[in-house]
Amino acid sequence: MEPERLRRRLSSAFRLRGLVLRPDALKYLTEAFQSTSEGELDEIIENVIDAVEKQPLSSNMIEQPLVEAAVQECSRAPDEAIENVFNIIGAFDIPRFIYNSERKKFLPLSMTDLPRPSLFGTARDKAELFRERYSILQQRTHRHELFTPSPVDAHPDDSKNKFQLKTVETLLGSPAKVGEVIVLGMITQLKEGKFFLEDPTGVVQLDLSKAQFHSGLYTESSFVLAEGWYEDEVFHVNAFGFPPTEPSATTRAFYGNINFFGGPSSTSVKASAKLKQLEQENEDAMFVFVSDVWLDQAEVLEKLHMMFSGYSSAPPTCFFFCGNFSSAPYGKNQIQSLKGSLKALADIICEYPSIHQSSRFVFVPGPEDPGPGSILPRPPLAENITQEFRQLVPFSVFTTNPCRVQYCTQEIIIFREDLVNKMCRNCVRFPSSTMDIPNHFVKTILSQGHLSPLPLYVSPVFWAYDYSLRVYPLPDVLVTADKHDPFSVTSSECLCINPGSFPRSGFCFKVFYPSNKTVEDSKLQGL
Repeated sequence: MEPERLRRRLSSAFRLRGLVLRPDALKYLTEAFQSTSEGELDEIIENVIDAVEKQPLSSNMIEQPLVEAAVQECSRAPDEAIENVFNIIGAFDIPRFIYNSERKKFLPLSMTDLPRPSLFGTARDKAELFRERYSILQQRTHRHELFTPSPVDAHPDDSKNKFQLKTVETLLGSPAKVGEVIVLGMITQLKEGKFFLEDPTGVVQLDLSKAQFHSGLYTESSFVLAEGWYEDEVFHVNAFGFPPTEPSATTRAFYGNINFFGGPSSTSVKASAKLKQLEQENEDAMFVFVSDVWLDQAEVLEKLHMMFSGYSSAPPTCFFFCGNFSSAPYGKNQIQSLKGSLKALADIICEYPSIHQSSRFVFVPGPEDPGPGSILPRPPLAENITQEFRQLVPFSVFTTNPCRVQYCTQEIIIFREDLVNKMCRNCVRFPSSTMDIPNHFVKTILSQGHLSPLPLYVSPVFWAYDYSLRVYPLPDVLVTADKHDPFSVTSSECLCINPGSFPRSGFCFKVFYPSNKTVEDSKLQGL
């Protein structure tokens, strides 16, 4: 097709979608499609425009790099999807997206004026940390049916059931008593024994004497919906609830195919029909989760021997071993001891060739493993400790805590921290029913959209990397490896599991089958 006619067709196709091609982009596409037959041209142009729209666009003017990336994606062979079947994503490799309230969309870090994250955070990073947590919860709450403003022609009874979120500033600016309001804010204790509610617009003192607490673990620094009335500079709370959660399908319906999760795929793996098909066809896929693998204890190594022996006829896809990898910190000898323990584990794995050749091994460090203190996210175990193990077991990955796993279209977050205990200790009001702690815990984590909704002095975080602890959009599986008793709880289409402490729980562990999203409680009995 002659270049002039091709240019006109390209320009009009893009204009129909509200996009304008820059001259350099138009020239590039004209050259790329010069030899394309007339019959295929329309379909190829549509595919390229679809690929352009999946990318984060700062305006409707389309530059050459954007169309280059789109053409590259369209010309990729279908087999390349197989590269994206199984990926381990470390906490420092997770992409960062910032919510823009004016455009009502998430923008990648490169499209904002924020600097690249650094371990040595600035004061601005600390402020942004809470601001970003707030804005994510605020936009999610505003979209919930209870808080969505009714259309003008809606039935009058409908609007009575709707609530309106107020800010702290609205309360502080009111001279008279304000009755029945709901405020989204963070619980803080600015003076000893006195709690306050804080949001980006201000701080107000709380009176909790008559407050009813809905289910959940309400800790300082957690975000709540507080309902009550305001008078004389005090907000008298009648009830506390958590911001509503939403399934990941709802989030994605609103924000499209952005890859929030991380990994090599340029768009969310949820959109890949090929990966979905692979996931369903591979019914033998199996993940084994074990926590507190105390490699210095002979009994633990003996039980691992037993586990590998049982699985040798049908090796699992992957073993996830979470720390601590020593039963006690050994001071200056800990690193040498851990090297020896890992060598012992490698020798056991090598005794079972089927597992050694077919299974992967992923190691997530625990709070007491050698590393830079207790600040989250934790880097992997040092290479000098793991070098010998990696040579003996090549299919092994030593990753960060927390870490993310993408298998076909499923997203899994793994976090090793004794969090249940910490959150119970730091509750503003402890739940009346202690029987249901796992449900309270899961509801809190998913509502907060964050793995560690605790004050920074209780659970320190690298300020600029706080986004790596986000649980938004919700994953398919959240593994919180904790010394609390094992549990499996499903909430908002997210399966939350705790394998429990392997040595403390009588050698319990969990097995997950991705093809049908089921989890199996397993235990090694003494023989």
